[in-house]
Amino acid sequence: MNAPAYTGRFAPTPSGYLHFGSLVAALASYLDARAVGGRWLLRMEDLDPPREVAGAQTAILQTLESYGFEWDGELVRQSDRHAEYQAVVDRLFSQGLAYACTCSRKQLEGYQGIYPGLCRNAGHPAQDAAIRIRVPELTYRFTDRVQGDYQQHLRREVGDFIIQRRDGFYAYQLAVVLDDAWQGISDVVRGADLLDSTPRQLYLQELLGLPQPRYLHVPLIIQPDGNKLGKSYRSPPLPTDQAAPLLVRALRALGQPVPPELKDAPPRELLTWATTHWDATRIPRSATLAEASL
Repeated sequence: MNAPAYTGRFAPTPSGYLHFGSLVAALASYLDARAVGGRWLLRMEDLDPPREVAGAQTAILQTLESYGFEWDGELVRQSDRHAEYQAVVDRLFSQGLAYACTCSRKQLEGYQGIYPGLCRNAGHPAQDAAIRIRVPELTYRFTDRVQGDYQQHLRREVGDFIIQRRDGFYAYQLAVVLDDAWQGISDVVRGADLLDSTPRQLYLQELLGLPQPRYLHVPLIIQPDGNKLGKSYRSPPLPTDQAAPLLVRALRALGQPVPPELKDAPPRELLTWATTHWDATRIPRSATLAEASL
């Protein structure tokens, strides 16, 4: 790989504060980019204002800085890109590649999250409706750099999926594909909870004529109760005064051994060492890791 061509990104959602699972994902994406002299961008995925926590965006930036992370260029906010998303939704709808769906959650309860196509040929107007993309009877495959080969038959396992919600907000699947292409992202490094979203994104990239990044999905950190660390489970936010030990712990989660003499080093010194010694092949090939084992 031509190192300068590498562009990675970290894209937190301000529905809460960064937690240890966020740190593992941020650290992996940062080191994977910096180890080859690549760029590392920061994107705030603020697509869902009703779920956004007041002050979370500022807190996320402050936490990243206190842990020694430095990003390239200006922070991008998805809330500034609504016009770009809407233009693509309108184009897909006008071409018949997307359609309006008026199904309620109650109507879909018995389908185990797989959309059965109830509105596929109904011809509903776009007003007061969700917009779904038509998916083909095809299997989409890719090789993840950590998790290995992954495949998904879109029609059977997902069904036509939403690209714009009924309330007008844009769906993650559409926004992330458009933004990764717009920002020139060559490598997507993120948590394994998004592994099964990747085939949908591959399909959108193909449909829109966009480049396909390489993918690396790191294991999720699981709490003792079996739930993943995450904002919806009220996982504790990252304390700014514990940056060094938590960075060491995150490196351990990513399979990167830290010399004993560096365990109390300042965050930026730790990141400098970790960048030089980064080895993505050491990341555990697992979808989850128990928090207690780290």
